[in-house]
Amino acid sequence: MKKKNDQIDMQQMFLGLQATMVSQLKTFRKSIKHPVDKGDGSENIWIKFLCKYLPKRYTVAKATVIDHLGNTSEQIDVVIYDSQYTPFIFNEEGTVYIPAESVYAVFETKQEIKKGLAEYAGKKIASVRKLQKTSAIIIDKGTPRPAAQVFTTLGGFLCLDNGWKNSIKGNQYFEKVITESTAEELINIGCVLNDRSFVTEVDTKDELNPVVNVHYSTKGESLIFFFLKLVAELQKLGTVRAIDLNKYIDQLKSQ
Repeated sequence: MKKKNDQIDMQQMFLGLQATMVSQLKTFRKSIKHPVDKGDGSENIWIKFLCKYLPKRYTVAKATVIDHLGNTSEQIDVVIYDSQYTPFIFNEEGTVYIPAESVYAVFETKQEIKKGLAEYAGKKIASVRKLQKTSAIIIDKGTPRPAAQVFTTLGGFLCLDNGWKNSIKGNQYFEKVITESTAEELINIGCVLNDRSFVTEVDTKDELNPVVNVHYSTKGESLIFFFLKLVAELQKLGTVRAIDLNKYIDQLKSQ
C-alpha cells in the first residue's frame, strides 16, 4: 500500500539505525586489537541501543545476578532488569550485582555466532536461571494477594556476524545447537546483524518430548525484527514479582 506524504517509513528508520550499529561494531572489530577491550566495546554499543529504545521501565547494564542465598551467576554482558520496584541493586566501583527477582532478560554479546559461542551463551544464561527467585504476598487495596508465580528469565545472543558458512536460517548446525539445548540453556531470542535475527518457541503438546521451533527475520530486517520481538516477549512477562525481603533478611545476623 502506498504511503501518504506524512507517513513515516518505519522499516527505513530501522534500516538506517541497523546500518549505524553495523558500522560501529565493524569499527571496534577492525580498530581494537585487545579482545577484552573489543568485547567491552561491543557490549556498550548494544547496551546503549537498548537503553535508548526500550521503554523506561527497563534498565540495562553489564552485571552479575545474585539470589537471597548468596549464589551468583557468571558475569552477564547485557542484563535487562527492573529498577523501579527493585529495593536494592549493588553498584560499587562499576561492579553491579542485581537480585534475580528483578531480571527480565540476559544476553551474551560477541562479534560473531558459531557453535562454541552459542553453547557458551547457553551456559551463561543457565547460570542465571539456576538462581532462586522469591515472590512475596502483596497487599492490593487492603486485601492480601497470594505470591505471584515467578517467570523464567529470557536468554539471548547478540552479535555482528554469522561464523558459519551459510545463513543461520536453514543451517542444520545452528539449529542443532539451539533446538537440542537444555531448558535452562535455551536461547529464546537473538540478533545476528549481518544475517538474521531469530526467536524460539517451545511446543509442549507432547510434554515428554517438547519441540523447539526457530522463527527468523528476513535478511534485511534483523534489527527491527529482534527489537520488536524482544519488546513483545518482555510484555508477556509483565511486571517483576515482589521480592520476599524476609528471605534476604534471614541471611543477616539481625532478625
